[in-house]
Amino acid sequence: MKTWIRRSLIGVASLVGIAAVAVLVAAHMGDRKRERHIELAVAPIAYRSDAQSVERGGYLFRSRGCGECHGADGAGKTVIDDGNGMLVRSPDITPAGVVAAYEPRDWVRSIRHGVKPDGRPIFIMPSEDFNRLTDADVASIVAFTRQLPRQRGDHAVIELPLPVRVLYAVGVVRDAAEKIDHDLPVAQPITEDVSAAHGAYVANGCIGCHRAGLVGGKIAGAPPSWPAAARLAPGAGSVMPRYADATAFATLLKTGKRPDGSAVSTVMPFSSLRELSDIDVRALHLYLTSLPGGT
Repeated sequence: MKTWIRRSLIGVASLVGIAAVAVLVAAHMGDRKRERHIELAVAPIAYRSDAQSVERGGYLFRSRGCGECHGADGAGKTVIDDGNGMLVRSPDITPAGVVAAYEPRDWVRSIRHGVKPDGRPIFIMPSEDFNRLTDADVASIVAFTRQLPRQRGDHAVIELPLPVRVLYAVGVVRDAAEKIDHDLPVAQPITEDVSAAHGAYVANGCIGCHRAGLVGGKIAGAPPSWPAAARLAPGAGSVMPRYADATAFATLLKTGKRPDGSAVSTVMPFSSLRELSDIDVRALHLYLTSLPGGT
């Protein structure tokens, strides 16, 4: 074999070896990142058990995606199993599950900040959607969850393929705790009516997938087969001009179908969205279409 060919092969093999080592090191860094400690001081919420709070909490549990991930009974369920190494099973959050020893502060850390009681990040938890929930709504969700019938007590199962672990290490994929401004003051109550202000409050529940500013795009860390989230904000490519009135928008959320009859990807959490009240749907539509440059 000619010397230059041999040297070229050796060089290529060396580069491949270096790249492989770099990937493994990055994956290890991602694993360590999931074990990091986050210092976070939060004010506790007062536990509630009155019927009105439980009813409100049940509505939020169903309509804001809690049941979508944890199951209608709170027992946990398989959220992602793409067959390519990504497996996500949510934990049991009934009184028999991971929340059994939670103190009031622990609920706030988990729901609003994506941080476990021991200070580690909750890797897959859309707390960026819940960070702006008012104290009353957080307390209501907790009230509903604490009265759920006890289940099996299963813990979360998260298995990540090597590429995702690497992307997490370098910050392309982020956990919720990285996306949240933890110093923001607690959101103040807003009148629940068909107003843009209330619509903005409801829209906070969309940013986990549709991203900050509701600009849409590929959902970082999701299986490659998942489509990009639609742009809800005004601008080129926004889907909101399709929904000229709140009735058309409500039909989308209830049926999962566009005005032309075509189906939207079931990645959208329609089992939760169809639970939204008429007031929340109309307020959300009003907000999205009243943004500067909107319909």
